[in-house]
Amino acid sequence: MLWIPIDRTKDAPLIRQVYRQIRTAILQGELLAGEKLPSTRELANELHVSRNVVIEAYDQLLAEGYLVTRQGAGTYVAEGTYLEQVPSEQTTSSFEQKVELTPKKDMIDFRSGIPDLTFFPRRIWAKLSYEVCHDISHSLLSYGNPEGVPEFRAILARYLVKTRGVHCQPEQLVITSGATQALTLVAKLLLSEGEQVVIEDPITHDIQSIFKSAGASLYPVPVDEQGMRTELLPSELHPSFVFVTPSHQFPVGGALPIQRRIQLIQFAREKSCYLVEDDYDSEFRYEGAPVSSLQGLDPDRVIYIGSFSKILSPALRLGYLILPLELIERCRQLKWFSDLHTPSLNQIILGRFIEAGHLERHILKMKKRYKKRRDSLLRLLQHYFTDRVKIYGYSTGLHLIAEFQNIDFTEQVIEQIEKAGVRVYPVEQHTIVKGLHSNRLIIGYGHLREEELEEGVRRLGNSEVFK
Repeated sequence: MLWIPIDRTKDAPLIRQVYRQIRTAILQGELLAGEKLPSTRELANELHVSRNVVIEAYDQLLAEGYLVTRQGAGTYVAEGTYLEQVPSEQTTSSFEQKVELTPKKDMIDFRSGIPDLTFFPRRIWAKLSYEVCHDISHSLLSYGNPEGVPEFRAILARYLVKTRGVHCQPEQLVITSGATQALTLVAKLLLSEGEQVVIEDPITHDIQSIFKSAGASLYPVPVDEQGMRTELLPSELHPSFVFVTPSHQFPVGGALPIQRRIQLIQFAREKSCYLVEDDYDSEFRYEGAPVSSLQGLDPDRVIYIGSFSKILSPALRLGYLILPLELIERCRQLKWFSDLHTPSLNQIILGRFIEAGHLERHILKMKKRYKKRRDSLLRLLQHYFTDRVKIYGYSTGLHLIAEFQNIDFTEQVIEQIEKAGVRVYPVEQHTIVKGLHSNRLIIGYGHLREEELEEGVRRLGNSEVFK
């Protein structure tokens, strides 16, 4: 008799339990091809279940080819249903490794680039979500254009012209699933194996990986407190493009002055290449006037990338590209091949959110909160470290750079700091040329309350590294 343990305390239906166990026995060779199975009545009596349970389980196995019936002779295991089992390697997956690196409950994590999501405008967003789902036509619930919803692109173009000084028409916008997809599309548009990219150093490690995976060779240009040192642009190179973060260099934090912007544009014109501008958190500027986009100086030469991850929420997965006209059709095709289109509903909701003035009000409110936290962090660093620390890149964004005397932030040093209950991030992990920023930390503050900032800096100061 076929032995199948039944567990009535499980959520899984009895039919599914019987089906799975017979299927597993066949795949693993415990039931061999040609072997006859008990009748449905016999098995039902043995398992103390309804005969219909066994009939439905057998029917599913017959439909999937595991069993065959012979008229008047019963039910048998089909030929070719044994699958040799390959032992799985007992290794830790990359997901598990990432989970292990997530902050412990009591860990103060100074990760950069995370907004304070407790202030996400939930009520307004929920109200608009209801209105959109109630009002929109059936056609907008179907497949959309790869470049995005026309209504949203028109609203976004007007907003960016007003707030960032870009020059664009809605037709130049391609809506993406965040800045990462925008960067990936740029790589596919402009790069092939062996092409060269001129890039800031340091720059986000993820961006380096995206360009390298497209086959590019990276030519690093060092940065200082004003961004990329454009006097070091390589005259002998003919790159596919130059990648810059001119409004708030990541991670060092400088804003590129007009003289360097002009040098960049002249270089791009001479080399017949593009400039790729990542404008990742320029909305949060705390000192001086807002810095206009590089794209506004030469729209035909600059590809502009933006997203709503820092100013609203990473969960929205909404970003965008502004492209010179000659690149739009190819980018549409690449976007279509990638994921057909970015989800339409969030585009429509965000469009109405912007048009009603909610986005500008939200940015203004958050800017005040972030400035207060930044000011608090500056005071705390000066209090605990006095003349042992120099601070850079604090005029914009959600992080600053702290440079410490006579300390190299190696892996061992970072581990020592973690033992004190605080997680920090060395600039060096984002560098291409190593050794020039080894005494610098990226300290993010956007997502931390003032009492968490104080506790985090106190723990950092009291760690073994600084004693």
